[in-house]
Amino acid sequence: MNVADLDQLWVYLSGNPLLSLLATLVVFALAVWINRALGGTALLHPVTLSIAMLIGLLLLVDMEYATYFEGAQFIHFLLGPATVALAIPLYDHRERVRRLLGPLLIACLVGIVTAVVTTLGVALAMGAQPATLLSLAPRSVTSPIAMGIAEQIGGIPSLAAGLVLLTGSIGCALAPWVFRLLRVSDPAVQGFALGLSAHGFGTAQAFARIGAVAGAFSGLAMGLTGLLTAFLLPLLTRLFGLS
Repeated sequence: MNVADLDQLWVYLSGNPLLSLLATLVVFALAVWINRALGGTALLHPVTLSIAMLIGLLLLVDMEYATYFEGAQFIHFLLGPATVALAIPLYDHRERVRRLLGPLLIACLVGIVTAVVTTLGVALAMGAQPATLLSLAPRSVTSPIAMGIAEQIGGIPSLAAGLVLLTGSIGCALAPWVFRLLRVSDPAVQGFALGLSAHGFGTAQAFARIGAVAGAFSGLAMGLTGLLTAFLLPLLTRLFGLS
């Protein structure tokens, strides 16, 4: 096969939306392999590695994100069913959730207020612009909800999504050290903390590294945090004079 044939093949493949889907699956499989080869360190989360490699690939082949997304949107569609499926392990542990509902709600409220107030306080002290502040505020909820909240309060949805991914990566990296430092061994507590602080990233890590109980409570924390943040964040931003 000569160079001209390779060029024709690339033109055909680049116009085929399935190429983006295949590239996404291959890159993620490679990221998982790299993570496991390095001992499963949370410092190099497979999702973070996948994002970095896909960005590099798109730049290398000079492909627009819109073109890539045409093929990869099927995976984006599966995000909804995957999130709904988190209700299954939660249902299995519904009795324990019912007993702990009061403390869980209090912990969730405290976590939300702490995250928003500290984030806005540090950003204000560093002279961040209002649009940046309003994009930072919902960083501790899962990406779809964070983007919607940021748009409603005057932030930048794309920036909010990026900050959410960064928050999730950092949360997963620091969580094992924090658990050891504070001697937290209960899977339910570990899972709830991961879901509250690292949303989808933390929930995936809870299922993969700790177990079904941790995953169930992490999914609960992620859902509660998103729901309560949507109501509380506009009030908190008013306290900081941002809306």
